[in-house]
Amino acid sequence: MIITESLTKHFGSTVAVDSVDLEVREGDRYGFLGPNGSGKTTTVRMLLGLVFATSGRARVMGAEVPQGLQHVLPNVGSLVEGPAAYGNLHGRLNLELLDAAGPRSSTTTRRRRIEDALERVGLSAIDRRPVRAYSLGMRQRLGIAAALLRQPSLLILDEPTNGLDPQGIREIRDLLLTMNREGTTLFVSSHLLAEVEQLCTRVGVLDAGRLVLQEDLATLTAATGRVLVRTPDVPEALTLLGRRVERVDGDRLTVAGASVSTLVPDLVAARVRVDDVREERPSLEDVVLSITSNGDDRIAGLGP
Repeated sequence: MIITESLTKHFGSTVAVDSVDLEVREGDRYGFLGPNGSGKTTTVRMLLGLVFATSGRARVMGAEVPQGLQHVLPNVGSLVEGPAAYGNLHGRLNLELLDAAGPRSSTTTRRRRIEDALERVGLSAIDRRPVRAYSLGMRQRLGIAAALLRQPSLLILDEPTNGLDPQGIREIRDLLLTMNREGTTLFVSSHLLAEVEQLCTRVGVLDAGRLVLQEDLATLTAATGRVLVRTPDVPEALTLLGRRVERVDGDRLTVAGASVSTLVPDLVAARVRVDDVREERPSLEDVVLSITSNGDDRIAGLGP
């Protein structure tokens, strides 16, 4: 669905995107991650023909970017850098104007598609207030509704849950999962790692403009072969487990070369009390933080 080869963008002497090779497959739920300033939004804008690449190439749904985008854009929904709207007009009229300006617009189905999109994002009861009176969350929902108008085969979203409360984030996540099951490929740029971990099946990570990781999420968060044990009987556990214990942190032990199913019977037989035992699995946050630098909004001297 999305392929890039050495995709690069310079702004003067600044390299915003540096030789990026993306591979987004049909049916993927792809999370595009990285610190602020890493080049995520610039990459998204290049994929949509909003910014021209300095070098390299990109294909979206088989079409060369930007030359062939006109042929596939009717099947691509997008939300980039926040929703755009006429603030003095109400939501439905904004969607009508947007749909009328788009390629292959169908007036016969427009009203039904608008109502369906509004219902899917939780705005079915929207009134005739101007958009400028909307909350940030309502504006975000309206932007996502605009991306859904054409029932896209590919959905490209930049920070889709920005401004939403926890309930709204969950609703949008459930909507995206449903659309993916119905056949829509998702490409979601976000800095909310916990949310991406619940939504996506595959991730790419940018750092300082370079793609430093691209892998299936299940592979990244697979068990490490270690077991984490919490016990009030640390000396007894150390005597039993010996050199298999790689690390001791208070009442927590990291045991190498073990499994929960084999370790627990040994601990029970030795009468070592166990408060908790689980396989060690890195979170997506662990993985991303280990391979990326600080974002460009970090102020020296603040934070750890």
